[in-house]
Amino acid sequence: MRRALWKGAISFGLINIPVELYTAEKNDELDFHMLDRRDLAPVGYKRVNKKSGREVPWENIIKGYEYEDGKYVLMSDEDLRRANVEATQSIDIQSFVEIDQVPVLYYEQPYYLAPSKGGDKAYALLRETLLASGKMAIAQIVIRTRQHLAALLPQGGMLNLITLRYPTELRAPDDIGVPSRSARKSAVSKQEVEMARALVEHMSADWAPGQFRDTYRDDVLALIKKKIKSRQTHEVAEPDEHAAAPAGAGKVVDLMALLKSSLEGRGKPAKPSRQAVDDEASKPRAAKGARVHKLPARKPSPKKASATKGKAGTGRAQA
Repeated sequence: MRRALWKGAISFGLINIPVELYTAEKNDELDFHMLDRRDLAPVGYKRVNKKSGREVPWENIIKGYEYEDGKYVLMSDEDLRRANVEATQSIDIQSFVEIDQVPVLYYEQPYYLAPSKGGDKAYALLRETLLASGKMAIAQIVIRTRQHLAALLPQGGMLNLITLRYPTELRAPDDIGVPSRSARKSAVSKQEVEMARALVEHMSADWAPGQFRDTYRDDVLALIKKKIKSRQTHEVAEPDEHAAAPAGAGKVVDLMALLKSSLEGRGKPAKPSRQAVDDEASKPRAAKGARVHKLPARKPSPKKASATKGKAGTGRAQA
């Protein structure tokens, strides 16, 4: 069963429809690993503390809004939800408009809407009403940390939600040169238009998306298979998690002493390491409200090499 991205309710007037939101987009891009050209070692991404140069685990990452240079307000996921509980749990319909009134430039991301428990009849009512009216609903919805403008429109038996761009997110085309309809230099004759229309009629067909496919992706895969067949391949040695540190990277370890200590301490409960104690003490405590933290003055970011210090991870690039 596909997992819902968002759960809440559609509200318009006094009608409340419990629904769940599912993504309608599937990423079908070719997945390439990033490798170092010199030795084909995988190049990884790391979340690095810019002060210490050390990798930061996800559980220690929090959201911070910088309201002054070096000063932050910390915001948890619960803080973001509490800012406006109703907005984060509802698809609030603002109006109903003709479908062809919204320019295609405003359309952004498609989603599927499905009724939650007890919402079947109200869901069907909204679907049939939109089908009968030929209109779509314009609503607002908060997904993660952002409020989106959205369109609700029926497609067969499903209600689709498509996020829309706000007008401020679109650039005006004023500085783009296009031929004016009244310019003599680019004027077209009536005969030319009629011939072009005849060609359009000749190429017209019913919309059948299944007949289209990403032929470029097919060509790239064909080239990859060709390289494999002709043995144009390279083996990448994965980094050893237990590889010894380079010479001079740390003090010499007396393995015999460690083994002897391990045998002598067999059966006794292991004491937590100093690092584990420090980590436990440094865990952030839940707070009732947002806190203001002042950070030290910024220092220049460490060189990229420090970000990849230690075990190399595997990063991926999209074709």
